[in-house]
Amino acid sequence: MAVVMTDPLQAKTFLVPLDGTDAAYGALIAACGVARKTRATVHALYVIEVPRSLPIEADMVAEGQRGEEVLEHAEKLAAALDVRLEAELLQARQEAHVILDEAAERGADAIVIGLQYRRPYGRYELGKVATYVLERAPGFVWLIRYPVTDGEAPPNRPGQR
Repeated sequence: MAVVMTDPLQAKTFLVPLDGTDAAYGALIAACGVARKTRATVHALYVIEVPRSLPIEADMVAEGQRGEEVLEHAEKLAAALDVRLEAELLQARQEAHVILDEAAERGADAIVIGLQYRRPYGRYELGKVATYVLERAPGFVWLIRYPVTDGEAPPNRPGQR
């Protein structure tokens, strides 16, 4: 019988999907902060979503370069925190499916996702990837929503009507 981990701060393996946003890098920094204290492993993942109109192995040069840049920056952030990062660039049809597959393959105890503050239709949205992962991941999922910027003030903040 498998032992169920009950303390998310004792995770030994983290998976952090990256997209190049400040929120994603913030999630990486949070995972690395815990990993440094607990000697956990951190995996970073950049997924290139391939349109159905192209073969899955299509040579997506610009997207690949962007992914390499994002992962390179992630490695620098992790190194600054004295954490070894294992980074991987993959191509797939749907990012969320790959995140779950990679988490299972790597035995990730926690998936750490950084979210930008988004209100596309006047209501806050997690986004399709975070929602899919949150609903289906068997282990811990940490959602780290990045702070609101001046132009995106949430409704009914304290002191406002």
